[in-house]
Amino acid sequence: MTASIVAAILLAVIAAYACGGGVDYGAGFWDLLAGGAERGKRVRWLIDHAMAPVWEVNNVWLIFAFILMWTGFPVFFQTVFTALWLPLALAAVGMVLRGAGFALRKPTRGIAGRRIYGAAFAVSSLLTPFFLGTAIGAVASGRVAPGTPATAHVWAHTTPIVAGLVTVAATAFLGAVFLTADARRFGAPDLTAYFRLRARIGAGALLAIAVIGLTVTEPRAAYVHHGLTHGAGLALLCAAAAALVVTALLVAGAAAGWARYSSVATVALLVAAWGCAQRPYLVPTSLTVQQGAGASGPLRWMLVVAVVALVLIGPALVVLYRLDTHGALQPLTDDDVAE
Repeated sequence: MTASIVAAILLAVIAAYACGGGVDYGAGFWDLLAGGAERGKRVRWLIDHAMAPVWEVNNVWLIFAFILMWTGFPVFFQTVFTALWLPLALAAVGMVLRGAGFALRKPTRGIAGRRIYGAAFAVSSLLTPFFLGTAIGAVASGRVAPGTPATAHVWAHTTPIVAGLVTVAATAFLGAVFLTADARRFGAPDLTAYFRLRARIGAGALLAIAVIGLTVTEPRAAYVHHGLTHGAGLALLCAAAAALVVTALLVAGAAAGWARYSSVATVALLVAAWGCAQRPYLVPTSLTVQQGAGASGPLRWMLVVAVVALVLIGPALVVLYRLDTHGALQPLTDDDVAE
């Protein structure tokens, strides 16, 4: 019972990172496609101001997930980080380059330096979620099992790659929705229209890739595929699709701020559908939650620590996100939004 609760908390933390970190990765995705220095200047200014107060905070969820995996499910941790060390290492390198690029491009005076740092930030914002998604897809595909060696065969296949593309599409969708609301709040109608269009494109891409992923599933991923197309997993997928449609409708009207909530619900429901589809397995179909759990004593303490951390950190992060989305932390100046 304790192991199941900790596994549910782990899934919730992954969903929190997918939503909070996904917004930031999505902003970087649109930074990559913003165009040249002059054409993309105002777009990048909006992205910088929207991300600056919270871009480091989202890594709290990632660290929390690693601690839960390492302490609560050591066999699972060893299995994943042994078989998938390469995509995870590439994702880690991407996080470092992304953070350095974002932090250094604004204070850098030379245009060449800004372009280098900006490119590092933007490209890493695309590659990092892709490799994280391929790692999740590799686990869901059933190619990973205790003792599996680290080879490209584990993650360079249809299901992991589709999962990586779904992750990128989800981040692009989230980023565009939040930036639409930010542009509207900052009184920049041209940027509002700019990101509204991209939010619709992101929603369409996410829906299309997800549908394709369900139709081209590998035989090895049959267990998770069955879970996603039957019962609670299917219900959660349908709820995610409904939230996606609601978001596309909200972002097109005056209630763009509410679209942020429905977009987060979309991604959170997708993560929940994945977790529900592969239960009771951590690694389908070779490692159950109970088999991968650590000793009962440390597991109970891990549950206590997790609950305390969520009670102490969760509300603080909610307040921070709320202050940020309401413009209380770092408003744009008139020069920033002037055409």
